Amino acid sequence: MASVNKVILVGHLGKDPEVRYLEGNITVASFPLATSEHYSKDGARMQHTEWHNIVMWRNLGEMAAKYLQKGRLVYIEGKLRTRNYEDKEGTRRFVTEVVGESFKVLGRPSDFGQVQKPAVAEETQEEEKEQEVDFTENDNDSDGLPF
Repeated sequence: MASVNKVILVGHLGKDPEVRYLEGNITVASFPLATSEHYSKDGARMQHTEWHNIVMWRNLGEMAAKYLQKGRLVYIEGKLRTRNYEDKEGTRRFVTEVVGESFKVLGRPSDFGQVQKPAVAEETQEEEKEQEVDFTENDNDSDGLPF
């Protein structure tokens, strides 16, 4: 039987993407992403924020470095990956990351630095519509099926 490793997150960047270049000029961008949930406890409104380590490779990493900034709202699709390493004291450490396969920048047009001058005064009172910018890593499997 086939298995599925799929993660979908919508959250805000905790800091600007950190870009590294590996051998062969391979780009790796990494950044933390915060997702929050709200709930009530004893009548008080509470919030819990979860932090996710995001890693994007090659062209997607370059696009992330170019278009993503601290605080920006983003939709990310990817898969979970756990890796281990030895720290400076020789202790074996484990880290779980989301390897991004695509992302969409979410938000209002004003969030992207676009200035829209309305032709009619009524348009100034309308709510700004959300705008999406879609970035997907090119692959040969274009049918969208996970198996």
